[in-house]
Amino acid sequence: MAPKVFIDGEAGTTGLEIRERLAGRRDLQLVSIDPQRRRDVEARRELLNGADAVILCLPDDAAREAVGLVQSHSVKVIDASTAHRVSPGWDYGFPEMTRTQRAALEASHRISNPGCWPTGFIALTRPLVDAGLIPADSWLTAHGVSGYSGGGRSMIAEFEDEAAPNHTDVPFRLYGLAMAHKHVPEMKAYAGLDHRPLFSPAVGRYRKGMLVEVPLALDALPGAPPPAAIHACLADAYAGEPFFEVVSLAESAGVATLDPEGLNGTNRMRLFVFGSEREGQARLVAQLDNLGKGASGAAVQNLNIALGLEETAGL
Repeated sequence: MAPKVFIDGEAGTTGLEIRERLAGRRDLQLVSIDPQRRRDVEARRELLNGADAVILCLPDDAAREAVGLVQSHSVKVIDASTAHRVSPGWDYGFPEMTRTQRAALEASHRISNPGCWPTGFIALTRPLVDAGLIPADSWLTAHGVSGYSGGGRSMIAEFEDEAAPNHTDVPFRLYGLAMAHKHVPEMKAYAGLDHRPLFSPAVGRYRKGMLVEVPLALDALPGAPPPAAIHACLADAYAGEPFFEVVSLAESAGVATLDPEGLNGTNRMRLFVFGSEREGQARLVAQLDNLGKGASGAAVQNLNIALGLEETAGL
């Protein structure tokens, strides 16, 4: 019998996208709660414990509450919220992060789905830290732009609902100016850094898609590695990964601009190394769909791994 999957919070932005990616699959069975009973704790408890796997698409506090309702030791929980991303006992749902991460997820019953910004940042930096090209005690910066869907219902309303009190028509704006963005702890932890990166996110007036950039002063790194060494490290780290493309240096040299919407609707990530050996500088850029590899696509990939299904199914 196909494993049962319950999406707790399927009516939200991420939940809807996950459901769409799972619809029509014959290798699993989706179960849903009666919309009128979504706030019924006992109804949710029954579904949470009766499924083979549950995906939590809830605010942080609600996700913690849902985990507390899971009494079965066989249920595999994938939490798409921020609640458990750096919590002991939870495995970080980024299969490509290290050579051993996929095996950890196969055996796990508690998987925290990564945030969209950390997905790009960690993809660009973790292999370089592991290889010693970037020292763990480096002070890194990260910035980029995301579609407004990454901010959830309130930000979606801000850009789409003209009746919303905070509605805006601005084409682009910075946010996270208090230096307390909730994604920074996982960025630091899973990139293997000793210090919090200086993170400056921005949002554009488009629904989804993102670019995440990490600038590097190569001459300030040990041995002053050239862009080719940075590129080779990333290419080796993601060789054979079905959802990753490390763009060649030659192709990157011909890129004049990058579109944050270029991978929308996919679970793919494209990594670029733009660099100048003469100037001793590089700009590392990750291109992805913030609701794809940055959220719902990653959740489906983790679900497939946790249940022993074809990893690329539905993606």
